[in-house]
Amino acid sequence: MSDTMKAMVVERLGRPDVMELRDVPVPTPGPGEVRIEVEAVGINFADVLAVAGEYLTRTKVPYTPGMEFAGIVESLGQGVEGVRVGQRVAALGGTGALARYAVTRAGGVVPVPESLTGPQAAAFPVSYFTAYYGLKTLGRGVPGEWVLVQAAAGALGTASVQLAKALGMKVVAMASTEDKLQIARNLGADVTLLQDDPERVQKVRDAANGHGVPLILEVVGGPRFQESLDMAASQGRIIVIGNASREQASLRPVELMKRNLTVTGLWLTSLMFDRAATAEAAQALAGLVGSGQVTPQVGPTYALADSARAFQDILDRKTTGKVIIEPAR
Repeated sequence: MSDTMKAMVVERLGRPDVMELRDVPVPTPGPGEVRIEVEAVGINFADVLAVAGEYLTRTKVPYTPGMEFAGIVESLGQGVEGVRVGQRVAALGGTGALARYAVTRAGGVVPVPESLTGPQAAAFPVSYFTAYYGLKTLGRGVPGEWVLVQAAAGALGTASVQLAKALGMKVVAMASTEDKLQIARNLGADVTLLQDDPERVQKVRDAANGHGVPLILEVVGGPRFQESLDMAASQGRIIVIGNASREQASLRPVELMKRNLTVTGLWLTSLMFDRAATAEAAQALAGLVGSGQVTPQVGPTYALADSARAFQDILDRKTTGKVIIEPAR
């Protein structure tokens, strides 16, 4: 193995084109860490926000982006147990995946089912764990209950539609184009609506027998947050997962009181430290993937040198499914 590798490096925060392809040292795994030869990297909107300096945590530069990836375990740090060299895994590493090799803590590594391709494995952890936490762990969804999924053709949206249907729920899916709505329908969505339909609020309420939906996965934020309140059923639960609008939303507590609404924030990074919740989600998801009820939806794939274009395409809403970058290309 060479002592250097290709990696995307960010030295100043801003638009995606601040990323540069460079030769950097191959990282060495420390105690409790593993080094993985990266096969595929799943790109999330959170990665785009981190490069822009707009994520929930402060982005420290210089750094290599990429929090979600799949590959082959290449070496082990001191004290690592339960992981073996040569094992095919997926990982949540925080940063560092947009490179030929990445180091991550062994606790963030999960075995990959043989049924999944590398891109599918890289598309799995963030979207499907987030969807499960939103629908079940925090959302307390039950079979037969309606759920509203925004941005239903994106990585989280397709995961949420699939999981909701596998869990016996009814889905109202919203997206920006008819082509994207067709993706949601193909995954089992019961009702589909364009996100700019002028009658969208009433149509969502009508879909759930005129009473509104009891569970909403809110990813848009900004002025659309008020619409989520208006679409919710009495005693409804709104799970705030993202802020794709990149605008601030306002909330008056009295609006929650009037209809006994609950608004809950969801951040995957902190939830993954809840061992009981993570174990429950992992067991449930493994069963659904193994049975074929859930299949990660891979979107466009890019070479490592084209990472900035991949990030920009996400910003421009040109993609569906999980955007994948393959460092070996």
